[in-house]
Amino acid sequence: MFTFYKKHNNQLYNKLTELSRNKFFYEKIKLADKFETRILLIFFHLSIILKISKKSDLKKKSQEIFDNVFQNIEYHIRELGHGDVSVNKNMKNLSKIFYDILYNIDQNNIEAELGKNLLKKYFFTKSNNENEKIVNLLEYFKKFRNFCFDLDINIMLNGSIDFNYR
Repeated sequence: MFTFYKKHNNQLYNKLTELSRNKFFYEKIKLADKFETRILLIFFHLSIILKISKKSDLKKKSQEIFDNVFQNIEYHIRELGHGDVSVNKNMKNLSKIFYDILYNIDQNNIEAELGKNLLKKYFFTKSNNENEKIVNLLEYFKKFRNFCFDLDINIMLNGSIDFNYR
């Protein structure tokens, strides 16, 4: 009848949320400031972090982080007033989107044409006049990846990411 969740440390989720609220995305890139956009930004940041942590022996910790992030997103969707059926449908769609991003984001892909296509798929329309915005967003994620790559894995997975991009 009742579901009991393990208590998690929300520091990384809180940091991802903070990163997704960076004014850069909404003022310079002109992304729509809405719940769905912030979720996509969280997914891109989390995918980079999980790809970096994959190279270490912290697979269990990575799974816990994944579970924690999706649990928090589910809570937020419920807080928006969605019912069980809607929440389950949304979570299924969000997990598909996340796995698409995770699968397609790679250290080489983020710098290649695939990275541009991935960003265009989730953040922009088909128009060609957004190429500068795509390049700026791609540059942001490259710098974020490089910043995280230099961090200690445990520090990064605990949410101690002091990345500032302006």
